[in-house]
Amino acid sequence: MKTATYFYLGIILSAIVNCVPSNSSDNPINNFSKNNMNANITDTATFGAGCFWCVEAQFQLLEGVISVRSGFMGGHIKNPAYKEVCMGTTGHAEVCQISFDSSKISYDELLAAFWQSHDPTQLNRQGNDVGTQYRSVIFYHNDEQKKLAEKYKLELNNSGAWAQPIVTEISPASVFYMADDYHQNYFNLNGDQPYCSYIIQPKVEKFRKVFKEKLKK
Repeated sequence: MKTATYFYLGIILSAIVNCVPSNSSDNPINNFSKNNMNANITDTATFGAGCFWCVEAQFQLLEGVISVRSGFMGGHIKNPAYKEVCMGTTGHAEVCQISFDSSKISYDELLAAFWQSHDPTQLNRQGNDVGTQYRSVIFYHNDEQKKLAEKYKLELNNSGAWAQPIVTEISPASVFYMADDYHQNYFNLNGDQPYCSYIIQPKVEKFRKVFKEKLKK
């Protein structure tokens, strides 16, 4: 997993930093303050990467992420209940819908965080959480998100970053159904629960180390 992380982050950094000369007036880094000083551009990303409690706890840490809501997407019935989704019969995936300030964090960087946050080679499961509701999935909200997701998935697979092929589904975003209130901000409110201590906490600690330069102050 560490090899995959550094490879993918290398792609991201190369795209952001090396796309134009550092002294160019067109360099987005040089022009960041000028162009984005007061520009809070809110965008949306939706990811499924296993249990949404885990995904939420990780993405909440990133600078530029405004909010993370846990819920369901991609199924065939309206207003699914959590118990129905857990049965694996509704077609929904557990997802997190992320509102972010694109002047502070890019969709590319969120994709890097997405692939680091879980094992994208596991089909319809993450660890002991098994079922289609735990599938790895990117629900794109526009053509640009689709292109980026497909591009990096292909490059990661071609690189051999993981021993097994990435099985992440890339699908258009559909209706987002927000989960019940007790699912929201779950790790921060229930850190002493066994699932939080033994499953979520190690993921959060690893995530902090990998993205230490992108964490909220």
